[in-house]
Amino acid sequence: MGSNRPIYAGLTSPFPRPERLVAATRDLDRGRTTPELAEKAFVEAESELLALEERLFSNVTAGYLRWNDLFRPIAESWVGFTVGPLTRWLETNTFFRQPILSAPPRRTAGAIASRLPPPLATRTSTARVLLPGPYTFTQVLENRSGASEFEVLLSLGRLLGDEIRDLGGLGYRVFQFSDPILVTDPPEGPAETAVLQAYQSIADAQPAATTVVWTFGAGAGPALPLLDRLPVSVVGIDLTDTEPEALRPGPERLGLGLGIIDPRTTLPETLGDTVGVVREALRRRPSASVWLGPGAPLDLLPARPAEQKLLRLSDVRHTLLREGVA
Repeated sequence: MGSNRPIYAGLTSPFPRPERLVAATRDLDRGRTTPELAEKAFVEAESELLALEERLFSNVTAGYLRWNDLFRPIAESWVGFTVGPLTRWLETNTFFRQPILSAPPRRTAGAIASRLPPPLATRTSTARVLLPGPYTFTQVLENRSGASEFEVLLSLGRLLGDEIRDLGGLGYRVFQFSDPILVTDPPEGPAETAVLQAYQSIADAQPAATTVVWTFGAGAGPALPLLDRLPVSVVGIDLTDTEPEALRPGPERLGLGLGIIDPRTTLPETLGDTVGVVREALRRRPSASVWLGPGAPLDLLPARPAEQKLLRLSDVRHTLLREGVA
């Protein structure tokens, strides 16, 4: 029995750098290689990963291998920001450079487009653009601007809206906002209203875009009432953190993203068990479309186990398409 429900799959975070690329960047930092050879290593790694993605998925990322963390492209290019100290990312053993906001933020036009993986410039219609969610971005930055937290959140929503409007003009169509703090520390009261306003700015800027909010790091159950109100195309929930039993029906307009690959272990997921979990999640939360991917960022893993997990992700999608979903 087949399924006519659209089922997509793909990367939801930067991919881990393969060992030879890690070695090349380390050698460049220590003066043991040239920028040209390091660039060659980046191009080769991006090309190999892109070829794998194009074989397995309909959306591609080329891995975002040049990004040191999710916030760095903005912290390095938008006016008002500087790059701060190393900071632990949620409850993981990975780190990011904390953005420091010292003045009202302003976009630098074209800066994010220039920092996307180069291969995506020729594949805009199938590319998935990864951006920080406005709430998580507001929560992780150090605010020295004098503006209130709510004012910063609303400003970031408007600026991210302007960003995807410009990227949409270049042909990009799918935008993922990684916003885990929506579930690890859900906003309440006025903060919840501000989150909705920030995402409304994004929706108004590019109404035809596919917008995905991806969450992880804690059970999504308590945050579902807010997630269901977000003016986005897809809400992503990590099934490593959220039991399917915690799900409930949402608005018919929303697609459902399911984090079914666990980057906290190198062990590959079991095909039958994973397909069963997806079926149970969809039984409890029917959805017009399904978006499968890693839950938490996949760059928690070394590159080789991460690649094996992408193969398993593709296997799950094809099994669901072939056999149908509940």
